[in-house]
Amino acid sequence: MTPTATTERLTAPERREQILEAAVTVFAERGYEGASTDVIARMAGISQPYLFRLFGTKRDLIVATVKRCFVDTESLFERAADGLSGEAALQAMGEAYIEEIRRSPLKLRAQLQSYAACDDPAIRIVVAEGFGELVRLAERLTGLDAAQLSAFFAQGMLLNVLAMMGQMEAPQAWAMRLIEGCGMNAKLGL
Repeated sequence: MTPTATTERLTAPERREQILEAAVTVFAERGYEGASTDVIARMAGISQPYLFRLFGTKRDLIVATVKRCFVDTESLFERAADGLSGEAALQAMGEAYIEEIRRSPLKLRAQLQSYAACDDPAIRIVVAEGFGELVRLAERLTGLDAAQLSAFFAQGMLLNVLAMMGQMEAPQAWAMRLIEGCGMNAKLGL
């Protein structure tokens, strides 16, 4: 007698989360245009029609994926800043974010793909709302002024670009100068 495979039945919300995890991976690797719903469905272990039953369209799935990435970053900022305020909160948020993109570069790639997909009006709206919410959250958690928040997000975007170029683990001299300028060299162990 051959053993039979048992498949765990997931609730619709659990299955939705599984699909979003697969979608983040495919979206990060291939971008909006290249993200295949067939590949996402197979990766999630479901049929493509079921994927469409849960999300409607490819755009709706990508929008949900982008929203999920922003919510994850908001949660990361909130955990990092817990019990802190001012520059200490901002520094803790920055360090937690850097650790997250080092640990999970796929999330960073998905984030950058969302910016690249902003030529689609629906995605542009979600990205702008999500980024705006991060700014409002950072302001609320830290109480800092516009100049300090602007510097934080500008440095974060610079560090995102450096990370995508592989300059966070073994930076070239020019990248090290920029990392030092962000005050991150000691935090990165460089």
